[in-house]
Amino acid sequence: MTPPQDAATNVAADSSQVGVQGIVHGDVHYYAVAPDAPAEKRFEIGVRFLEGGAAGRALELIDEARALGYVTNKVCFHWLLALVSGRTRQELSAREAARLRDLDRSLTITGDDSWADGVRVVRRLLDAAGKTDADIRVLMKELDELRPAQRGMILRHMEVFLDGPLKDQMWRLVLQRACDDQLSHGRKDRVWKFFQPEPVLPRVRQPAPVAVPGATWVRAVAGTIVSVAATGHIGLLLAQNGQVPALLACVLGVAGACVAGRAGLEWRFRSGRRRAIDEAYAPGPPRRTSLPPDRLAKRVDHQFTYYLGKYVPYGMDRETWLTWTAGIRRRMRDEVADAYRDTGDKVEEFNWLIRHRAGRLKCQWERGTLWNYRRELATPPRTMAAAVFGTLAFATGGVWVAGEAVRAGGLVGIRSIALVVVAGWVAGRSWMLIALAHRHHAADQAETEKLEKDSEEAFARWKDRLRDKPDDGEMAIWLDCDRKVLLEQALRHYQLKMSDVVAHAFIEARSGSATRARVPGGPWRYRRYQLMIFLLTADGVRQWNAVLDFPEGTFDEPQRLNYRYEAVTTVRVRQEKSKARTFELSLMDGQKITAQMIGPEMEEPQQSEDSEAVSEVTLDAAGLRHTLHVLEGVAAEGKAWMTLDRHRGDTRRENRDHPPDGQPAP
Repeated sequence: MTPPQDAATNVAADSSQVGVQGIVHGDVHYYAVAPDAPAEKRFEIGVRFLEGGAAGRALELIDEARALGYVTNKVCFHWLLALVSGRTRQELSAREAARLRDLDRSLTITGDDSWADGVRVVRRLLDAAGKTDADIRVLMKELDELRPAQRGMILRHMEVFLDGPLKDQMWRLVLQRACDDQLSHGRKDRVWKFFQPEPVLPRVRQPAPVAVPGATWVRAVAGTIVSVAATGHIGLLLAQNGQVPALLACVLGVAGACVAGRAGLEWRFRSGRRRAIDEAYAPGPPRRTSLPPDRLAKRVDHQFTYYLGKYVPYGMDRETWLTWTAGIRRRMRDEVADAYRDTGDKVEEFNWLIRHRAGRLKCQWERGTLWNYRRELATPPRTMAAAVFGTLAFATGGVWVAGEAVRAGGLVGIRSIALVVVAGWVAGRSWMLIALAHRHHAADQAETEKLEKDSEEAFARWKDRLRDKPDDGEMAIWLDCDRKVLLEQALRHYQLKMSDVVAHAFIEARSGSATRARVPGGPWRYRRYQLMIFLLTADGVRQWNAVLDFPEGTFDEPQRLNYRYEAVTTVRVRQEKSKARTFELSLMDGQKITAQMIGPEMEEPQQSEDSEAVSEVTLDAAGLRHTLHVLEGVAAEGKAWMTLDRHRGDTRRENRDHPPDGQPAP
């Protein structure tokens, strides 16, 4: 089975909107923080937010852990990175800048473990940033001597914050690590699994219980009593007249009737069941306008149509295949929709079953087993012969007995014969209906059990395949690597070094209607991203746009746009009544550059979730906070922003080295 593509999980029907069915992994508590969570748990979740790219939320939680008295070398290391991650020095608030100035008092390092070494290297990098006389070789040597965990986190989170001579050196290390990690840990085989919901247990529509009307039972019992009594009376008449051959003929007729009835029941069951399946499987054009009225059945029908159109037997045209399987598709749709009707309309959770049923149908066609039921339900010649010869025996014996009974009893015999015929017909027909109902139910039950076993095996295989689904932290690391690789493409195209870039910023937004998923409390992740890079240089703004195929880690052909600082008129995030949020950058010539950060359909908080918090985490992870700081400054101050921003940074650096009296860190 191939990994499902975007279209597989975004088929919508009628009034539903394609692409809005987001997956929230409700069974994952990756970012869950209880109100009474201990300090250690708050720190652990804070680290996860930092790994997920939401440094703002990470800093809040790590601060809470420190306030509760949980202060270790590991806590200090992550707190420092959360403070500076994805930000420039100029973005720090006065309080945050004061906290950096007061690190000697606020950070308590004990011992010489790997986390303490990491804190020391981070502090030396902060001290060396912007200093022209810093010994970069010593710093790089100390950084290289750190353990991989600490070194990797420093390279990932401090790249934006550092400036001066360190910039080019750090960028080379950052880029090398990004290239090494971009496709690591089986990314291409695992990313698509993040967009698959936790599958629900397989369900199979149970056969309806046997329902025989009471009138049928009355006719069967009454007819049996009357026919047996009448037959006994005929036997008595024959015995009184010494008609031994006629009595033997009567026994022959009764035996023939039993054999014919048994064989006829089997014949009728087989032919009727095969005819019913033939009618259900009858090929025909896809029924596009005769869908069931409920939303669930519509979505199930669309999913079956999609997967049957995807899994086409070799050598067959797609439309021909859909026509041939129209009846089977309708039957499977009804079965699945009925089985999951009480689950709402979350087709994504049992989409695996629809895909499996469609794939199995293709395999049955290619193996030539799809029509096996016709051979299995064909009536054996022996059964046909038993029915025919049993009927002949019954007819022969019945005619002989009837003639002798009339001669022996006259009108009384005629009356008994009439009762046998009428009552026997009523009883036989009624018992036939009762027996057929039980036979069909038994066959339906056997078919259901077979389907249940097949579905359970498919469920086990699917669960096993999703076993190595990546967590949100891995998704964030891969996305960060993509971002850095794309930045390097832009630098090479414009023939720039990192030190030539005054500042750079990113926007990560959903591309079109790409599939999306998240864990509770975490940011939305997408199968396709619209990435925007803004490079601020001495000559103006260089914008580099590309669409990222996230599972593959590849980019579409990039688009470029260059403009002067003075051309930027406004930068904002427009929030609509639907809670959609759109990034807008307006240029002097009237051109607008937009990216939808939060769509109107994305407000789907789970229980105990705050939709606003989910939006903020998504925006933070998408780089919006840093991007707004940079571009709003450009819109307000034009090219003078570069000088003013550097001046603000120098002032804060000077305040850090020589803090004013009476201004300790909060």
